Amino acid sequence: MDATLEKMVDPTLAEMGKNLNEAMKMLEDSQREADEEREKKKYARKDIPGPLQGSGQNMTAILQLVQNLMHGEDEEELQPHRRLQNVGEQGHMSLLGHSLAAYISVLDKERLRKLTTRILSDSTLWLCRLFRYENGSAYYHEDDREGLLKVCKLIIHSSYDDYATEGFNVLHNKSPVLYISSACRTGLGQYICNQLGLPISCMCSVPCNTMFGSQHQMDVALLERLIKDDIDCGKLPLLLVANAGTPGAGHTDKLARLNELCNQYKMWLHVEGVNLATLTLGYVSSSVLAATKCDSMTLTLGPWLGLPAVPAVTLYRHEDPSLSLAAGLTTSQPVEKLRALPLWLSLQYLGHDGIVDRIKYASQLSQRLLENLRKLSSIRTSEVITKPKELTFTGKSVGNILGNILLAIVEDEFNSPVVVFRFIQEHLQSAVSTLDGAQESTKDSNERETDDALNRWLGEQLGQLVPTSGVDVVELEDEGVCIRFSPLMTAAVLNTTPEHVDQLAECLKAKIPILISTVQLREEFKEEVYRVTGLKYIEDLSWPGLGAVRYEVNNEESDPEKQQLAMEKISTGLLKKLKELDSDLTFSTGPEFGGEKNCIYIGMVTDNLDVPELVETIAATGKEIEESSKLLENMTEVVRKGIIEAEQQLQKANEAKILEEGVLRQIPVVGSVLNWLSPVHSSVKGRSFSLAGGSLEPTDKLYALKAQASEGTPPPTPTTSRTKHKSPGQKLFRRSSRASDTVSETSMGHAEAMEESQTITETTRLEGENEIPKSSESSVQLNGDLELPGPIQTEGKSEENSRNIQDHQTSESAEAEDLEKEDLR
Repeated sequence: MDATLEKMVDPTLAEMGKNLNEAMKMLEDSQREADEEREKKKYARKDIPGPLQGSGQNMTAILQLVQNLMHGEDEEELQPHRRLQNVGEQGHMSLLGHSLAAYISVLDKERLRKLTTRILSDSTLWLCRLFRYENGSAYYHEDDREGLLKVCKLIIHSSYDDYATEGFNVLHNKSPVLYISSACRTGLGQYICNQLGLPISCMCSVPCNTMFGSQHQMDVALLERLIKDDIDCGKLPLLLVANAGTPGAGHTDKLARLNELCNQYKMWLHVEGVNLATLTLGYVSSSVLAATKCDSMTLTLGPWLGLPAVPAVTLYRHEDPSLSLAAGLTTSQPVEKLRALPLWLSLQYLGHDGIVDRIKYASQLSQRLLENLRKLSSIRTSEVITKPKELTFTGKSVGNILGNILLAIVEDEFNSPVVVFRFIQEHLQSAVSTLDGAQESTKDSNERETDDALNRWLGEQLGQLVPTSGVDVVELEDEGVCIRFSPLMTAAVLNTTPEHVDQLAECLKAKIPILISTVQLREEFKEEVYRVTGLKYIEDLSWPGLGAVRYEVNNEESDPEKQQLAMEKISTGLLKKLKELDSDLTFSTGPEFGGEKNCIYIGMVTDNLDVPELVETIAATGKEIEESSKLLENMTEVVRKGIIEAEQQLQKANEAKILEEGVLRQIPVVGSVLNWLSPVHSSVKGRSFSLAGGSLEPTDKLYALKAQASEGTPPPTPTTSRTKHKSPGQKLFRRSSRASDTVSETSMGHAEAMEESQTITETTRLEGENEIPKSSESSVQLNGDLELPGPIQTEGKSEENSRNIQDHQTSESAEAEDLEKEDLR
C-alpha cells in the first residue's frame, strides 16, 4: 500500500502522510505495559521546561513527551469521567489538511493562487448545495463568533457611506441598533460590541414568548414594537440575530415572520444554531427551511461531523465584493484561503451520503432516547422531535380543520434533534407533558429550587455513568435546571451508539426511585430532627440529598469564638464517626462554598431508610463526643489547679523539713556527716498525685487501694448499645422487610422461652439438691410444673417420677426405724 501511494503521489506528500500516521498511532496507543507507564510518569514529572538541548532530539522522543503531556500522571483517576474524542479516518484527513496547508504555503505565488481558488470554490459550492443556500459566499474562521462579527462590519460599511473614511463619527448622528434574542448564548452581544467598539446601548435583547408558543422563541410582536420605537428615536436598526436551535433547549425562532420583518425595515437577518444541520436531510421542517432565505448563517461542521480542528463556516449573500473585502469576509492573501483545506479534504472523504448519514444518525439517537423517556412518569420531556405526519381531517366543521392545521404547525415549529428532560415530583405534574408553554404556577420558589438541585445531581450522575452519551446540565429561564441530550454536537465526537442511549435510559430509570424516596423522606427527616433535642434542622434548598442537620452544643461560653471552635470540633468528630459506620449513606460537610457551616449533610437515600434510627444515632453520637470533650476540658482544668496546689504543698513540706532537720543538715558535706553521726527520722510522709482528683494524697491510701485490688477484681462496667440488632450483611439505618420482621420476632420469642425454661430448670435443680422434699406430692408437683420446649416423653417421665417417690419413701422408713432403736437403747 505504501509503495503504491509513493508511485501515485508526490514523494514528499507520501512521506508526510506516512509520518502523520505513525505519529497518530503513537499518540493514540494507550495499551502500554507497566514499565512503560512508569517511564511515562518519570517524563511527566519533568514537565518544567529547561534549556534546549544543543544536539536536539529525535521525533520519537518529542512525540513521547507530547503523549506524556496529553495524558499526565492523573490518567487513571480521570479516565472514567473524561470524554475522549473519537478520531477516525475522517479525523486523520482533517489533521492531514493542516500539515498540507503548511506545505502548500511554500509553493510559488501563481501555483498557490490557483490551488487556493480551487479549494475555496469547491468548498463553497458543496456547502451551499448541502445546506440549500443558493448563490452564497463562504467565510472560514476558527472562532464561531468571528463570522457574525465580520457580517456586522459588512452591514456597517453598507449602511454608512462615509464609515471607511470618517469612522465612528458617522455613527454619532444615527446610532446603530443590533437585536439579539434573549435565548442566544451568553455574552454574544457584549463580544460584538467590544470588538466593534460600540457602546452596550447599541445592543437590544429581544425577550421570548411568554403567552403563546415556545418559551424560547423570539417574541415577534414585541420585536416590531422595539424596532418602531428605535426608529422614532432616530436610531438605525441594522441586524437581527435569530436561532435555528437555541443553545439551551434547541428551539427555532419563527424565521419566516422574522425574515418578512427584516425585509420590511431593511435589516440584515443572521441565523445560527444546531438545527441548521437538518437542512441536509430529505425532510426539513418549515421553520428551519426558512433559514435558507436569510442573509447569512453560521455552520459548525466540526462537532456535527466529528471533524477535529475544522473551521466554522459563515454563508452570506452580498453583491459588492469591495465591501466584503473591507469587512474582512474575503482576503487577497493566499495563505488565509488555506483555512478551508482541512474541510475540503474531509468533505471529499465523507461524501454527500456520509454527511447526510451522520446527521440522520444523530437525529435517530434523539428519537430513540425520547421514546424511552416517554415511558417514565416522573420525567417531563420537551417533545421536540416529531415524525412527518399527513394531515387527516376527521371532523367536518371548519373548527376541526383549523385545529388540525394549527396542531401540525405547532409540532413543526418545535421540531429539533435536541432532547431536554427534567425530573419532577409526581404530585406536581400538570396536564401539560411538554416543556413548551408550560406554566409552573403551582410551584413556589422553594419547590423550584429543590427540583433544580435534584436535576443537577441527576445530570451529573448520568454524565459520570454514561460519559459517551454526552448529556450535560443546562439551566433554562422558565423551566429551571434540565438535562440536555444533543447528539448533533456530541455523537460524532464521542462515538455515541444506540446501546449507549439505552444504557442512559436504564441508568435514569434506576435513579428515579432514589429521587422519589429522597423527596418523600425529607419531610419525615425534618420532623424527626425537630423532635430530638440537641439537633437543629438546616434548611438548604440547594442540597439534593436528604437534608442537613447541626448538633447544638450545650455550651455556656460567652466568647463566640470559643463557642464556634467547640462546635467545629464536635462537628468534625461527629462527621468522622458517621463515616466510619457500616451504612450506605453518604455524610459530608455540604457544598464547598455553601453558607452553612458545622453541619452534617446527608446524601441521597432509598425508601427502606430508618429515619428515626438515623436521627437518634446522630444525636447520641454527638452527645458522646460533647461529653467526652467536656470531660477532657474539666480534667485538664482540675489537673492544672491540682498541680498548682501540689506545688504549694510541696513547698510547705520542704520548709517544714528544713525547720525540722536544721540548716546545717542542708549543707552537702556537713549534712552527710551529721546524718551519719545522728540519723534523723523525718516525719514527712510520702505523697502521690491523683489525676482524677487533681490533688496530692498520702501514699498510705495508694497502698491500701493496691492491696484491695489484689484481693478481688471489681465487676466490669456495664455498657449500652444504641444500635439495633442487624442481620449479617445488613447495613445500618435500613428497615427490614415484613417477612424478616415476623421471623425475627418469632425467633426472639422462641429464644426468650428457651432462656426462661433453662432458668426454671436450673433453679429447680438447685432447689432439689439443697432442700429435701418433705413429701412425694411436693416433688411430683415441682416436676409437673416444669415446661420444657420441644417434644416431651410423658411415659418415661412418669416412671422416673414414681421411682423417685419409692426411693424417697424407703429412705424415710429407714430413718424412722433407726430413731426407734436409739430410743430403746
